[in-house]
Amino acid sequence: MSRAAVIGGGPAGLAAAEVMADAGLQVKVYEAKPSVARKFLMAGKSGLNLTKAEDLSIMLPHYTDAASWLTPALRAWDSTAVVAWAEGLGQEMFAGSTGRVFPKAMKASPLLRAWLRRLDGRGVSILPRHRWVGWDGKLPIIMGPDDTVSSVDVDVVVLACGGASWARLGSDGAWADWIGADVQPFGAANAAVAIEWSDHMAKQMGQPVKGVAWRAGRHRSRGEAVISHRGLEGGGVYSVSRGVREGATLYLDLLPDLSVDDVAARLDRPRGKASLANHLRKTLRLPPPKIALAQEWGRPWPVETLRIARRLKKLRIAHAGLRPIDEAISTAGGVPAPAFDDALMLRTRPGVFCAGEMLDWEAPTGGYLLTACFATGRWAGRGAVKFVQP
Repeated sequence: MSRAAVIGGGPAGLAAAEVMADAGLQVKVYEAKPSVARKFLMAGKSGLNLTKAEDLSIMLPHYTDAASWLTPALRAWDSTAVVAWAEGLGQEMFAGSTGRVFPKAMKASPLLRAWLRRLDGRGVSILPRHRWVGWDGKLPIIMGPDDTVSSVDVDVVVLACGGASWARLGSDGAWADWIGADVQPFGAANAAVAIEWSDHMAKQMGQPVKGVAWRAGRHRSRGEAVISHRGLEGGGVYSVSRGVREGATLYLDLLPDLSVDDVAARLDRPRGKASLANHLRKTLRLPPPKIALAQEWGRPWPVETLRIARRLKKLRIAHAGLRPIDEAISTAGGVPAPAFDDALMLRTRPGVFCAGEMLDWEAPTGGYLLTACFATGRWAGRGAVKFVQP
């Protein structure tokens, strides 16, 4: 029986383990932390968004530059397959109004428990507190819980070590120093924007900003965000964080459903002695968080209503860049496409495959991240099976 090692017990690693075990390989999963899938569990605390109920042709553009090489894996394991798999684990699924797909239980823990029971039933061994620390020729070196170090004699390896965010949950990017391939520098993805707020914003902390649009370079979003002490957080901002990271100016449209002329026409209504803030509230029905943001970045206000309208439609956000990478939901960078073949096997290390966030791709939240982690894990597992069972 062929022996396989999976390095990393997140969604990509467990997906690879499942495919290889189903093919009859003897599989051991080595996880550096005391338990597996910690980031997966953390993501599920606010509702586990497993995938997006979209046709693959609609999903692919969200993977931007990586879409071409991700296509085979995503075609083999698309959103329909993700849902069927979860339902096969006894989890009732539903799609929200935006197409995001969740387990009815919302949490990640019931799904993970069922998945681990299935893997155990198929002979997969999971070894927590076992950290990969390098190579002994072609074999991975593992440091055990008592700090003993030894090489693992296996026929094939799947690396699923994650990116470089949320290090406390296991993704610290340390593997980049010894993987044996050129690694693209890590960068924050799906990250909050850092802002030093004026004192008048204190009352708005924790308030959501809804019904707005964001733009940074070629990246656009209609999602909401939350005003926090650290800056702006939430799916709307996360979706354009790549543009911010690449140096594009971040703009906010407070009234995306109205044209500039529509806004100007409403502002032309008699104002009397009302302050601009009250005029904005009455004529445009702006709630306090939107008015506060308009005052934060719109002042000093021009006199002409058309110019005010343009500013409200294209509010330039003053910020200090993205929050630190360790706070980001995911990371850009990692093992680039030229370093691996169509099966995700490293060209410099035959029999070693890569999957998940350690590969150089990024996508917005909303089900795209997990879908690609599952898909690349299964694709790498499939490649590993073909490597030992040609």
